[in-house]
Amino acid sequence: MVLQTRSRLRVLGPADLDDVHRLIAQDPITNVFVDHRVRITNLEPRWVGGEVWGYDEGGELLSICHAGANLTPVQATPAALEAFAARALEQGRRCGSIMGPDSDVSALWQVLEPRWGPARSIRPRQPFLVLTGSPHVEPSRLVRRVRPHEIDLLYPACVAMYTEELGVSPELQSGAALYRARVAQLIAKGYAFACIESDEVVFKAELHAVTPAACQIQSVWVNPRHRGRGLAASGVAAVCATAMHDYAPTVSLYVNEHNEPARRAYHRVGFTERCRFATILF
Repeated sequence: MVLQTRSRLRVLGPADLDDVHRLIAQDPITNVFVDHRVRITNLEPRWVGGEVWGYDEGGELLSICHAGANLTPVQATPAALEAFAARALEQGRRCGSIMGPDSDVSALWQVLEPRWGPARSIRPRQPFLVLTGSPHVEPSRLVRRVRPHEIDLLYPACVAMYTEELGVSPELQSGAALYRARVAQLIAKGYAFACIESDEVVFKAELHAVTPAACQIQSVWVNPRHRGRGLAASGVAAVCATAMHDYAPTVSLYVNEHNEPARRAYHRVGFTERCRFATILF
């Protein structure tokens, strides 16, 4: 069975764009991250930062998997997941995380764990939430796009959020320059939002994926000195309102199942659960 499924797996390129777009269009909201990556790279190998695998049956592309910094399956059938796992084992671990629909990630990890484990953190059953109408709370008027000259204010907040959320600093192993460049890129694109008071970041969030169908918010953070004031809900509402006005009719995000304060804040904004994700961090 493994030989048969592997024979149906291939590395996708620019010639496959139409088929990939058709596949992602089956659920462009859940698949917004990979949709975003496909749109900005056009599947050109020099831009992908890894590979995008396709799984065919009967000459039809049924599933894909983005294999870069993240290993992320899309519309994956059981046979496709088996083929993706075999390919990943063959190459060895090149990703920093596995992320995607909970059942898909669980199926991949069942095969990969004996060789890739132990993981640094396993986060199952993360609610994947969507907002399809106006926010239910008043957007904060103090939250705005971060300006390029404000990177020295935003960058420490980004490091603090990353370290708090992931349990490790992005600056380890000489990563500071690369991470700062990533923050600068988000600012330049207009994807970084913050409330800045007296040269202090009080709230921040970024858009990490933007397509015509949806935007995905990540890296939501409230300065610990200002927590408990309801800033998360009004801040996220502001980011959602801008994203919906400028980019797409739907905003998504996913959150750790145990993070009850964040889940309550997103519920106040009007987010509803669409499915469950999982993330495995290395």
